[in-house]
Amino acid sequence: MLKAIRSISCLCAAMLAACASPPAMGNPVVQAPVGEVTGRAEGDLSVFKGIPYAEAPVGDMRWKPPEALERLPEGFDAADFGPSCIQRVSENTIYSWDIKEMSEDCLSLNIWAPEDAENAPVFVWIYGGALVSGTSAAPLYDGAELAKRGIVVVSINYRVGILGYLAHPELSAESADGISGNYGLQDQIEALRWVERNIGAFGGDAGNVTIAGESAGALSVMYLLASPEARGLFDKAIAQSAYMISTPELSRAAHGWPAAEDAGTAIGATLGAPSIAEMRVLDAHDITGRAIDAGYGPWGAVDGKFLTAQLVDTFTAGEQAPVPLMAGFNTGEIRSLRYLLPQPAADAEDYETRIRAAYGDLAEEFLRLYPSSDIEESMLATTRDALYGWTSERLARSQSLLGHDAYLYLWDHGYPEADSIGLHAFHAAELPYVFGTMGRAPRLWPKPERSAAEARLTRAVGDYWASFARTGVPVSEDQPDWLPYRRGTAFMVFEDEPRMVARLFPGMFELHEASVCRRKMAGDILWGWNTGLASPVIPPAGRGCQ
Repeated sequence: MLKAIRSISCLCAAMLAACASPPAMGNPVVQAPVGEVTGRAEGDLSVFKGIPYAEAPVGDMRWKPPEALERLPEGFDAADFGPSCIQRVSENTIYSWDIKEMSEDCLSLNIWAPEDAENAPVFVWIYGGALVSGTSAAPLYDGAELAKRGIVVVSINYRVGILGYLAHPELSAESADGISGNYGLQDQIEALRWVERNIGAFGGDAGNVTIAGESAGALSVMYLLASPEARGLFDKAIAQSAYMISTPELSRAAHGWPAAEDAGTAIGATLGAPSIAEMRVLDAHDITGRAIDAGYGPWGAVDGKFLTAQLVDTFTAGEQAPVPLMAGFNTGEIRSLRYLLPQPAADAEDYETRIRAAYGDLAEEFLRLYPSSDIEESMLATTRDALYGWTSERLARSQSLLGHDAYLYLWDHGYPEADSIGLHAFHAAELPYVFGTMGRAPRLWPKPERSAAEARLTRAVGDYWASFARTGVPVSEDQPDWLPYRRGTAFMVFEDEPRMVARLFPGMFELHEASVCRRKMAGDILWGWNTGLASPVIPPAGRGCQ
């Protein structure tokens, strides 16, 4: 009798548990090459979160390439985002996220797909964060609204900071290729390989993949365009606020950078862990934070395999991936990144004197573009253009020369809360419009107003981005035709509404192209944010540079 009572009690408990949980039968189940995956139905979408795409080396295996994940655990439940990669979380900027869980074992991806998707275009999002932070779980990057336009949206995690980009002679000695660093980039490539193998099961077309990212995500897009190891894994690219700065080389000092291996040795000594074995036993959070405090900057490294040359050289030689491209930047990039600015000049005379001393025969053109009449605005524009404006046009020109259409934009849209605090069209301001995630930005982000005009602009931007992912041509109904870039012409400007402009900032590209070319040819000068009042002396024209 007691046994029967226990059996009845267990049956009742099971029935109650079933009633308290959402029925499993309503959830999408996918049989993928990597295994069975159960997602969640959200309206007309199937959503899968936190799918591991690779084994992340941790602990005493830290700083190894990602290992391809051949098989998921049986009946994998993709209900929640996976942990974010280890990073320091800042709490006092407009870009600060509340990251609930972090781990070294963080290599996962998320998928938003129309429930009836079949051979749909695939849009792979790579987050920004200066290669030191970021997470695919950020609500700002929710892929639902883009997926509702008939595309499959994928977002990925990749290693950041010292855990993602450390180069070191001991690590190079461990490698069969004799290289180290670029682990975060290798993660991105492995994620794209996973997409190639598996996305068809989720309704995506592995032959129609667009990679996209903003800021460090756009830097990553350029790395992927340049990397021979990523060739053939994507078909189009979107680079929002990319910056084609000089890049460390693995084993020799060049272009103002120490060798990446030497930088790794130096940070180990600073942390009191001169060997890789000692660095591997340090707590992941501890080594990440202490490296930041010590000024260690994670960058891709020219290693001969994943990156074979300086980005500017790869794109000059036309050796990047030959795919259609969308690229652009924001008028107020530096308004939210003022730490990139140099110390201002004392007055107009001091400003002009210092610019002439640094820029020589380029100084008059520099002062025409960035006059002393408003030093602060000129400084903001100088750093913006040297980092983001020149890069965007450089990308458009390079892809056009390969015979592929490139579409260039300028984001100049403002709204009251941002404009009132001096953040008109700030860095990343376009993201809520791209993803349709108004109201889901970080806590301190200036809140866009809710209005018919804002909704109309959001709809147009999402349409342009999704259309480009679908066909390589950005189109939005009842909006201007977005004409492809043709050497200095055809920019889409996003103000309160989109509009086409024939030519933007005449002379801007040519000035910064000459500056970068001369610095590069000198061989020992950085190019990037050290511009304007922070510029070294620019060498004179010669050896192929104007």
